[in-house]
Amino acid sequence: MSTVYYDYLQTPIGRLMLAADGKGLRHVDFENGKYPVVMGEDWERGPGVLHEARTQLKAYFAGKLTEFDLPLAPQGTDFQQQVWLALLEIPYGVTTSYGEIARALGDVNATRAVGAANGRNPLPIIVPCHRVIGANGSLTGFGGGLPTKRWLLDHEQRHSAFTLTP
Repeated sequence: MSTVYYDYLQTPIGRLMLAADGKGLRHVDFENGKYPVVMGEDWERGPGVLHEARTQLKAYFAGKLTEFDLPLAPQGTDFQQQVWLALLEIPYGVTTSYGEIARALGDVNATRAVGAANGRNPLPIIVPCHRVIGANGSLTGFGGGLPTKRWLLDHEQRHSAFTLTP
């Protein structure tokens, strides 16, 4: 069993816990998130290991980074992994629906399953599950809470090249 290193980052949306192993970033966890990460005996504090993730997240929150370049190692089922890879294709400042992701994965009937996988994304912000909204444009569930989702979407709109001008 490999060691998992963790550290914390204070952000405009609250404190995040970051965790990585030798393969890459495994978790970005909201302090008061819906699915808190449980640390194992193989976890130890390792700010140095998480330096690049911290640097890129700080740049994201400063409006200077629109795409992350980090080794990622989320753990999940094959289907969850497919959904999380699809989330990485959503451009900064753009939203899509669960149904659109299901169609992109080739199964229009998988909308609910896509929603469930989206909700279990262990790398929010970096794997941008906040960019997925309801088919009617409404904000839907988010592990960090709907106010945090709204903040992230507004932040990206403020700093996006995709912002429409009247």
